[in-house]
Amino acid sequence: MRLTSFTDYGLRMLMRMGSAPERAFSTAELAEEFNLSRNHLTKIMQRLARAGLVQTRRGGGGGAILAVAPEEIRLGDVVRMLEDGQALVECFGSGGGECTIDGRCRLKSRLRVAEMAFIDNLNRSTIADVALARTHA
Repeated sequence: MRLTSFTDYGLRMLMRMGSAPERAFSTAELAEEFNLSRNHLTKIMQRLARAGLVQTRRGGGGGAILAVAPEEIRLGDVVRMLEDGQALVECFGSGGGECTIDGRCRLKSRLRVAEMAFIDNLNRSTIADVALARTHA
């Protein structure tokens, strides 16, 4: 299984924010830290905000701060939310794709179970469990 870079960076951002949950992080700061375009990071941050995981504030002293305690943010739930619309295989996508063996396939149900097990396993951990170690300047 492979996660999109969107999800990868979304998890990294939450991990970083989870290391200092009381602190606001600017998009410029996170973009520099992860060597990511600010535009791409902003899209990810907007998705996290729509999901209610972060709050964003504009202006001086603004930035993004966790809206939920890191101990309450389950990794599998984050992956499921950020991967929404990204089918594991073509036949899981909307419309079912162009599969010529649909209806006779014995793989599809096994892949669904594996995908659920993946999310369930990730949900055993929270952002607090994987938050980046605090660095001292």
